[in-house]
Amino acid sequence: LSPFLSQKPKSELVRTSLRLLTSSAYRLQSECKKTLPVETCPTTDIQLVTQQVIQCAYDIAKAAKQLVTITTKENNN
Repeated sequence: LSPFLSQKPKSELVRTSLRLLTSSAYRLQSECKKTLPVETCPTTDIQLVTQQVIQCAYDIAKAAKQLVTITTKENNN
């Protein structure tokens, strides 16, 4: 874990972004597991799972962008 993530961030914006990043990563892992042959069953809607994976990836990118924006602003002050 990087030092940035091991400390409790002071900024609520950073904490919110980190929560989004973490929860989206867990959701992404869960959705991707649904595509594995062992977990795939006849009722698995691959199209829906694909949409969920895309949404999770988007949320991860959004959270990462927020963190970059916040830390860039903090470093420039």
